[in-house]
Formats: sequence, structure tokens, C-alpha cells
Amino acid sequence: MTDSMPTPAAPLRIGTRGSPLALAQANETRDRLATAFGLPHEAFSIVVIKTTGDRIIDRPLKEIGGKGLFTREIEDQMLAGDIDIAVHSMKDMPTVQPDGLVLDCYLPREDVRDAFISPTHSSIRDLPEGAVVGTSSLRRRAQLLNRRPDLNVVEFRGNLQTRLKKLDDGVASCTFLAMAGLNRLKMDEVPKTAIDTGDMLPAVAQGAIGIERRQNDARCAEMLAAIHHKETGQRLDAERAFLAELDGSCETPIAGLAVLDGTSLTLNGEVLRPDGSAAHGGEISGTIAEGPEMGRALARQLLEAAGPGFFDWHGT
Repeated sequence: MTDSMPTPAAPLRIGTRGSPLALAQANETRDRLATAFGLPHEAFSIVVIKTTGDRIIDRPLKEIGGKGLFTREIEDQMLAGDIDIAVHSMKDMPTVQPDGLVLDCYLPREDVRDAFISPTHSSIRDLPEGAVVGTSSLRRRAQLLNRRPDLNVVEFRGNLQTRLKKLDDGVASCTFLAMAGLNRLKMDEVPKTAIDTGDMLPAVAQGAIGIERRQNDARCAEMLAAIHHKETGQRLDAERAFLAELDGSCETPIAGLAVLDGTSLTLNGEVLRPDGSAAHGGEISGTIAEGPEMGRALARQLLEAAGPGFFDWHGT
């Protein structure tokens, strides 16, 4: 342990969004660091940062700047020295970090599956023709319309609690959330059905928490190395290489999941047209060390199958 460990008088500042899920993830990070270094909770300060993506919830993300809206302002505060580390849902993270920042610590991954949420139906198959489905995810929208083009998919933004209230208010018959978020918030009362990854491949890095730091911060580098989960990092190295090669953003429906088996890794990926009218999927296997190159290779394979203009968006 270095001489510069945080203390109650000079706590380590953990930056996070302010939603209940984001706070749960920040608390988990604090708890793991406190345990690893024998520190009291008072040696950490959780700093809530309200991002543009949290403030503007009545418009699709692609209209107001994309997925980076959930991370950029937090990163700006870290670069300015206002916080020491930042806790992120990895499925929200762009594949390239700003100069001066590093993302190399991941906590153990939670359940990667999507959850079907409805007070009246138990699965996608049970939905009647023309049923209204609420989701803010272009990936889920495309996957749904690819399998059930008869459904009416509407925009459904906001944090987990906001979306559940919209469901209770009858805005839609069902919605989708990540099982990981429901588990982390211990929301056992939510009427949910976990969707097999073979039926709905999840977003890249779904269920994973990443912790970002300044590149030149030796104290934080040492502390985060102690709580880094190697297997989650190996899986995300492959998935995020796949996403990066596809130039993925919240405007491109992309799904990907890496699974470890001993020293081998298998990566499944899917790209879809935004309106769900076509989809291309594939699988690649190799050693764990080959994961990033496998991700890039699978991306190139799917791009070739899809052809130019595949991701062009003509909807609203």
C-alpha cells in the first residue's frame, strides 16, 4: 500500500451519474476498494454528476449527441481534477477514451441477458399483433422488428424507475431492461423474464462496470489494479474490439457477447438494419489472447456480408 492512500480527511472522489443504478455501481466500487485496502467508507466520496443524457429524456439519443452524453461530462470533470475516478456502465462507453484517461479496470460481470418486462405478458411471443413496445435502445428495436415486424416500437427513455412508471401508466405493453441492472438494484418484484442470449444477443459489454482514471495517476492505478476482474476484461477486450472495428455507436444496432471456456474464447456478433429489415450474425472462436483480433475479424466478416449503406437510418 502506498503512503498516499485516501483518508476521511482527503477522500478518493468517485464520479458517477445520479440514477439509482449508477449509485449502486459506485457504491459497489467503493465497497470493493475499501475491502481491498482495509479503508473505511469515509475514505471515499461519491460525487454525482448530472449529464446532458440524464437531463434530456424526451428525445432519442442520436438527436442530442449519442451515447457519449452519459460519459463526456464526467470525463471532463476527471480531467479537470474535480474527481479521481469515474464509474461507468460499460455498454454506455465509447471505444476510445479522451487523451489522458485510461479504462483498464472492470468489476466482475453481472447477468448479461436482457429482461422482458410486462405486467400483462410473459414473453415477446405472447404479444398480440400491433402491441406497443417501449425501448430507447436502437439495438433492441432492430432485434424486435427483425423478429416481430408487426410490433409498434416507441421511444422509451429515462432511468430504470422512469421507464417502469411509463409501463405502469400504460404508455406501452412491455419494455426491456438489462438483467444486470435489476439484479444490482435487487428489484425482484419487477415482472420480468430473462431472454436467452440465443434469442436476443445483448449489447456489447452489457452487465459490466468499468472504472476510468487519469493516465498519470499512480495511486488510482494501483488501487484499481487490486479490484480488476481479469476474466471480465478478457471478454470485453474481444467485444469492444468488435465494436470499434464496426465504428459502433448508439446509432448502429450492434450486439456482441464473448464467452470463456478454459483458455478459449468464443465471440458471437450481430449487426442489424435500424428498421430490423435485415440482420447478419456470426461466431468465431480461438484462444483468449486472440480475443481482440477475433473481434476485429468477426466485424470485418459481418461488414462484408452486410455491404455498403447497411446501417443507413431512414426512420424517425
